[in-house]
Amino acid sequence: MSLTLQYQIIYLFIMALPIACIAWTITHEEVFREPREFCEKKSKECKNLLQRKCFYLFTCEYCFSHYITLFFLIITGYHLLYNNWRGYIIAFFALVWIANIYMSLFGFIRVGMKKERIEAKIKEVELQECEEDKGK
Repeated sequence: MSLTLQYQIIYLFIMALPIACIAWTITHEEVFREPREFCEKKSKECKNLLQRKCFYLFTCEYCFSHYITLFFLIITGYHLLYNNWRGYIIAFFALVWIANIYMSLFGFIRVGMKKERIEAKIKEVELQECEEDKGK
């Protein structure tokens, strides 16, 4: 499949979304906490370097995004700029880069939202304490 450069760029930004989503979910979200904790433990305790590195990749969104990207390139055949092996290599690194920008933005937004929730909770507690003091 040969896409125009415009469509290749659109595909780049769209394909990076599921890559980022999968990498973030597996390496950060509660649903995968137990397997991730197991991998964290093994990445520190295994005697074999290769085993430690294999377990580590499930704990790092940047590392894991490379493997997810490779999977997506295999199933889609997406390439960027060139219609041969060079296009696959460029697509690989471009997808990883864009996916990691998405994950960084998501992490930044999430921290901001968490901070706002904490500040709101603090104000709520202060307001309750103030109302209790007025009632006394």
